[in-house]
This record gives sequence, C-alpha cells and structure tokens, in this order.
Amino acid sequence: MLIRIVRMYFKEEHTKDYLQIFEDTKEGIRNFDGCLRLELLQDHNQEHILTTYSYWRDKKALDNYKSSGFFMENWARTKKLFSAKPMAFSCIKLDEVEGKEVEKGIKSPAPEEK
Repeated sequence: MLIRIVRMYFKEEHTKDYLQIFEDTKEGIRNFDGCLRLELLQDHNQEHILTTYSYWRDKKALDNYKSSGFFMENWARTKKLFSAKPMAFSCIKLDEVEGKEVEKGIKSPAPEEK
C-alpha cells in the first residue's frame, strides 16, 4: 500500500472553491481503480491549508491515476487556486498503534463544527 500526501496552500478567498472541487470529484477519486481510501484534512490554525491523504494499492495504481484525464483536468482547476507550491510525497506505512481510547471502545470525536 502506498499513501500519497498532498499539502496545498490556497489563496484564502479560494478555499471554499477547492472544497467544492473536492466535493464534486471525491467519488471519482474514491472509485478510481486502486484507490483504497481518501481523506481531506484542514490545518487546525490556518483554514486555507488543506491536505489530502489517499491510500493506493500500489505505485502503479497511483501512477495510473496521476496520468488519467480525470486527474489532469481536476489538478488544472485546483492549481489555479494556490497561493504557494503544494508539497506532495508518497509514503509506505511501517507501523500503526492505536491509542488506549480505541482499545476501550471509545470512538474518535466528531470534527468540530465551525
């Protein structure tokens, strides 16, 4: 499994525009062959900084996605909204340790309402 992390810095006035792009495309990404999971995170202190985590079966699946017309079209729309160059990299998970709260059956809190 390969985890692709992309940290994006948006012009503050375009954050909502990207959130709409994500809403419009997330099912297409999620249903792309080899995509196992997709997450969108927002920086706790700077709302215009968003990060995607996408989990892929392997490098070939990610490469197929990145070379698809679907990706290229949406990336072209997205990069027009940036205030700075995004940071993107791929990782392989070496370990995962759940906290004591999970062991006790306590679920993670719901995201805070804005």
